[in-house]
Order: sequence, then structure tokens, then C-alpha cells
Amino acid sequence: MAKRNSRPWIVSDELWSLVEPLLPVLAPKLVPGRPRVPDRQALCGILFVLHTGIQWEYLPQELGFGSGMTCWRRLAAWNEAGVWDQLHLVLLRKLRSAKQLDWSRAVIDSSHVRAARRGPKSGPSPVDRARPGSKHHVLVDGQGIPLAVSLTGGNRNDVTQLMPLLAKIPSVAGLVGRPRRRPDMLLADRGYDHDKYRRLVWAQGIKPVIARRGVPHGSGLGVHRWVVERTIAWLHGFRRLRVRWERRDDIHEAFLGLATCLITHRHVQRLC
Repeated sequence: MAKRNSRPWIVSDELWSLVEPLLPVLAPKLVPGRPRVPDRQALCGILFVLHTGIQWEYLPQELGFGSGMTCWRRLAAWNEAGVWDQLHLVLLRKLRSAKQLDWSRAVIDSSHVRAARRGPKSGPSPVDRARPGSKHHVLVDGQGIPLAVSLTGGNRNDVTQLMPLLAKIPSVAGLVGRPRRRPDMLLADRGYDHDKYRRLVWAQGIKPVIARRGVPHGSGLGVHRWVVERTIAWLHGFRRLRVRWERRDDIHEAFLGLATCLITHRHVQRLC
């Protein structure tokens, strides 16, 4: 990826030009009061928490990003308005316009993270049943660009998110003809080895290439599947996603969606 920025939480002019039109328009204030923190500064504060993993209440005031609670409210409101889904679609359109989306195959996988607090979409960890955990499910294209992500409890089987993630892929325009949302084939490991889901994937017009249980390792899928593991590593490079600190699942999903947009934006900068 691109050279690491020493202050990655600073919103560039290019990124802000994509985000600003998607933000909800607020009604004017009816009573005077404290001036509203500008949205761009609040986004910088959200990115600071995402990158560093710091608690909201400890967000340094000298940075000028507003209070942690202000940034928290903005993140919740923007996620409810679907800002991150819209931004992700805008970025995917840019990639498709440049013919940089690899629809020849898609790869799916998941990763378990510890949940510091019990809440919705958390469950017993497969490693330690006494501790809660959650799973990040990721579906990427052939070169590792994220197409869809989701959050579930740590005790959910990976295969339960196979069809929901395929359905979550947005219709990506950008070229002459119909928007595209279906890859040619889907690659997955043994955790997705169920004939029922193979039939469901085939019914979507997608060829399932899934490793089978009970056969020796060395199917050769690792040559192509490593891209999704790399993308998961990029997601967990954001410290706030390494451990689920939020009791509310929508806030953690907001961080997950924002991180997905940032990874996609890096690909746009590199390939477009």
C-alpha cells in the first residue's frame, strides 16, 4: 500500500471532497448556543480514535477535534444515515471506471476478535467460552479490495454469513452497460464446506470453489485466498478494531464500515 502517513487521522482535501456531499444536512439551530464543531474536524477525531484505539473520553482537546462525545455522536448519526455505505459505493465506482475491480473471483473469510463487553452480536469465544467475542466477516475481490463486511457473534459459524455477504455486494456502475455485483467464482476455506450453500451460490450464477473437509491440505486455493487474509490484517491494523470495546454493535459496525472505506480509498489512490 501507499507510504504510511505520520498523521493518518488528518482528512485530506481529496477524501473530504468525497465525504462532504454524503453527510446529512442539518436544520438550522432555533436557539443560540455553543458553535457546532465542523464536520471535518469531527471526522478527524473519529479517525484518531480508529487509528489509535484511545477511549472517547481521552481524546486530546488540544487537537481541536472536539470532545470525544461529540465525535461519538457524529459517528453514530453518520452511520445511521448510511454515509459509509454510500462512500464505499462511490469508491468502488471509481475503481470500476478505471477497470481495477477483479470480478473474475471473490474470496471470503472471517476473523475473531475479543469483545471487552457483552452486547448485541457478541457470543462465547471459540477459544475461551467464558469470554465474549465477535467475528469480522470479509468478502473481497480478486486483488483484496473489500466488497462487503459484516459483524456477528464469535460463536456464529462462518458459513452463515456466506449468502448475506454476497447479497450485500453493491451494484457497481462506472462502465457502459449494467452495473455489476456478482463475481464469476467464489473461493472459500473448509469452514464453508456445505453442499447446501454450494447449491445456493450456483443459483446466484457464481461458481463455488470451496475446500472440502477430510482431504489432505494443499488444495492450491491458498495461492488466491491470501488476499482476504491480507485485507483482514489491514482492518486489524486499525487499533480500534483489534478488540471490540463498544457494547453497541452499531458503533463497532460504523468503525468497521469506515475502515473498509479507508482501505478502498487507498486502492483508489494507488490504482486510479
